[in-house]
Amino acid sequence: MANACGPTSDGRRPSRSPWVTGHVESAVGQVPQVDTTLRFADRLGAWKARWAIGRMRYSVPPGLYAVGRPGRESPVLVTANYKMTFDRVRSQLAAVDAWLLVLDTHGINVWCAAGKGTFGTDELVRRVAATRLQQLVAHRRLILPQLAAPGVAAHEVLRRCGFRVIYGPVRAEDIPRFLEADMQATPDMRRVRFPLRDRLAVAPVELVMAMKYILLMAICFFLLSGLGADGYSWQRAIAIGLPCAAVAAAVSFGSILLTPVLLPWLPGRMFAVKGFWLGVAMLGIVGVWSNVRQMPVRSWVAVASWCVLIPTLASFMAMNYTGSTPYTSLSGVRVEVRRAVPVQVIGAVIGVALWLTGRFV
Repeated sequence: MANACGPTSDGRRPSRSPWVTGHVESAVGQVPQVDTTLRFADRLGAWKARWAIGRMRYSVPPGLYAVGRPGRESPVLVTANYKMTFDRVRSQLAAVDAWLLVLDTHGINVWCAAGKGTFGTDELVRRVAATRLQQLVAHRRLILPQLAAPGVAAHEVLRRCGFRVIYGPVRAEDIPRFLEADMQATPDMRRVRFPLRDRLAVAPVELVMAMKYILLMAICFFLLSGLGADGYSWQRAIAIGLPCAAVAAAVSFGSILLTPVLLPWLPGRMFAVKGFWLGVAMLGIVGVWSNVRQMPVRSWVAVASWCVLIPTLASFMAMNYTGSTPYTSLSGVRVEVRRAVPVQVIGAVIGVALWLTGRFV
């Protein structure tokens, strides 16, 4: 019979993937059997995805997979087709016989996909039907990640396909213990943690995605610094433009790197507010640096411009993390964007206007 997963839209089949070690015969035909050991290529792929290299293509074909030698009573674990998530789950199942139902989340992780609706009720019901899961297992239980709860209506899944949703632990490493405990999660398994290591893991992709905009901004500061009442001067562009470009780039990079590091301690609930206070701190650092370097101040208008621009820029950069942490929800992000962006736009306009004025005063 045909592969239960079937080919993907670009013609690839999971059987050609290095993480597929063979097939398991079942009531619905041959099901690809996945390896539980991560290879160098898997770890390299995860590293590249962290740095936004091929991030939007880092996925596996959705469908049904086998871990070990599962049978009709084996548990059915549901996950996303983002390969980093898929790898994290399969690598924890070395001693487990289970079915792995992979949803088409368009290469997005479970938590983000649940918020966007791609890891949702409709896709789950559709995938259960497409893989003929009713014929494969004797039970009617689906084990979903706890972080998938915002996107799945468990009562609708039961009504539409007859399977009962059971929410598993937050982290993949707790799955074996969860199964051994007859699918009973401890309070520790339910607790969502976001330690420093996890916070820093989301920084590289934000850094790479912002790189071209930071470079463009720095070039603009450099070139516009040559303006003056006496016309354009390249000497002035070098003397004033390079420090201005350096400050803008440093504030941008600093906001991207320091926001996740200091996230639990920065004042405020909104990321825009947290970034603002980080910008105030960096404004003080820039002031100290200017005094140490004994940089000339052309006018207090220019100084005022940086007092507006630095906190505004840091606030905007910090908002990039609103969709990358468990601190927020989709509705909360929408509210913050609606409130903060207009204020940031006004701050940017005022700051740039003051800075340009400072070229001539």
